[in-house]
Amino acid sequence: TGAISSLQRQLEIQESQLRRIKSEKEMLQKQLRERQKQLEAMSTKFCSLREERKHEEMMVTMEKENCSLRQVVAEQESKLAEQNKLISELQETVSQLQAEVLSSQHHIHQQQRIQELFQSQAEALRHKELQTRVALERMTCRFERYRSKIIQATFSTAGSNPPQAEVTDEELLEAMQ
Repeated sequence: TGAISSLQRQLEIQESQLRRIKSEKEMLQKQLRERQKQLEAMSTKFCSLREERKHEEMMVTMEKENCSLRQVVAEQESKLAEQNKLISELQETVSQLQAEVLSSQHHIHQQQRIQELFQSQAEALRHKELQTRVALERMTCRFERYRSKIIQATFSTAGSNPPQAEVTDEELLEAMQ
């Protein structure tokens, strides 16, 4: 049970990390879309400029910004790829932990079935022991009555002396002979 709860805690931690990474992924995708919109906006600005001087200045500025945005986009795509890799690793870990939990639960069910079997066998043995004790008690009573009758018959015959103390089985046998 401790192993299952430990595995379930690990599973919950892994799932929490998975949710956090997914939200980071969504944030990165949102930033990527915003940067692409900014890039499109800059391109639109470029087309709208009429004057050549402003156009050239804007061209240089936009080129710098485009270069910067391309770098940001490349970085964001790299981060996104890393996040996707981490997500797949976490999903694999979650799957493994779920398999371990199922295996542990199956093992526990087997142990419970074995324990129930042993308990039922122990109960059957206790019942049989009780029956045997009752039968032994009956046999002991019958034996004592029979022995008592033999002692009575042996020492009630003419010429025999009644016993002064408790008679052993050997003494009883000699007296009978």
